[in-house]
Amino acid sequence: MEKLFKTLQDRLIKELRLNNISTIDEANRFLEEEFLPKFNAKFMVEPRTRANLHKELAGREKSKLDSIFSRQYERVVRNDFTINHKKKCYQLEKNQPATICKRDIVTVEERMDQTIYFRLRGKYLNYKLLPEKPKKLNQSKNNQQWVIAATAQYKPPADHPWRQTARAEYLRRLVEVAK
Repeated sequence: MEKLFKTLQDRLIKELRLNNISTIDEANRFLEEEFLPKFNAKFMVEPRTRANLHKELAGREKSKLDSIFSRQYERVVRNDFTINHKKKCYQLEKNQPATICKRDIVTVEERMDQTIYFRLRGKYLNYKLLPEKPKKLNQSKNNQQWVIAATAQYKPPADHPWRQTARAEYLRRLVEVAK
């Protein structure tokens, strides 16, 4: 039937207009008595076998239907283990069924009943909705905590071993100039 949707939606509307049909009752009668018999006579094909090849869903498959029929998005776990989705911030809890790392890509399932689930590597994560988005710390205060106070640079004395070669070279030049 899915293959017919576009065909029926496109052709049926034109047929209804050509036959001046404007009410639902007239349209239903026209569809059942005139349009479908002609359409089926033209396009219907007999199946190869009469056997019903549809299979019953297993219990495991039935339990996953909510996940299958959900809207799914990908989000990145931030450095503070929060996830943003639709202008809301969710905090991942410490106890999780899977190991979570910063920058992991999490699948967000927005189910038909408007519930939200986060999935990572096939496991559903524990989370809580934060009342507001976490504030950034003031960068200037953070930087000041780690700044090392400037001190006077160490200047080695004139008789330091590092300076001995330079001093000897200096004295040698003085002697050459004097000669």
